[in-house]
Amino acid sequence: MSASRPRAAGGARHEVRLIGGRWKRSKLPVADRPGLRPTPDRVRETLFNWLGRDLSGWTCLDAFAGSGALGFEAASRGAFPVWLLERDRTLVEGLRAARLRLGADAESLRIECVDALVWMRRQEVASFDLILLDPPYADDLADAALALAAPLLRPGGFAYVESGRPPADAGASALGLQPHRELRAGGVHARLLRRPGPPGGALPPPAPGLNCAAASTAADAARSPPDPTPEPRSSP
Repeated sequence: MSASRPRAAGGARHEVRLIGGRWKRSKLPVADRPGLRPTPDRVRETLFNWLGRDLSGWTCLDAFAGSGALGFEAASRGAFPVWLLERDRTLVEGLRAARLRLGADAESLRIECVDALVWMRRQEVASFDLILLDPPYADDLADAALALAAPLLRPGGFAYVESGRPPADAGASALGLQPHRELRAGGVHARLLRRPGPPGGALPPPAPGLNCAAASTAADAARSPPDPTPEPRSSP
């Protein structure tokens, strides 16, 4: 996601296609909302080439879901469950409509209308194998989001971070993460970080003096969370 663009008539700007897995070639609508810019196809394809075609057994978090292109791609390749977090209620409605259209259920694709930073602060450590972080570029939240996401990764897990500026490698190292892959495509700076250790291993202790909650205090203060929108329930 990056800076907003002029609005188009009708509310929908364009669509993105899922690249692989069971929903390959399925389309996701991209609403015309401020700050929404899905990860470019080339970058998304490269990311999932890095990760592999089959993500079966992976637990995934798409913390700034937007159009859902990253989270739905992970689910299409077998990740279960996949959490998709989004603050914008209009986008949340679109994500739930896409879930229904693809025939997925609320257990496999868990969509919440919530502030991602607040949500991550409340989760248990070592909960995810893959965390996808693509916050709006203008909000400059990549570092704060990564500080909160790092403790949530299991050993051997991956964090993908996308931003509009070059990354600070020292920050990832202090969080106990190692660079795995990176690329630049136009104004997009993308990197894949990995928590050392074999999958399912013991979680290493945090770096001395690391306080992940404090890293996002300023960002949280500037972004008060909306009232959560409950998942719709079908009638019995």
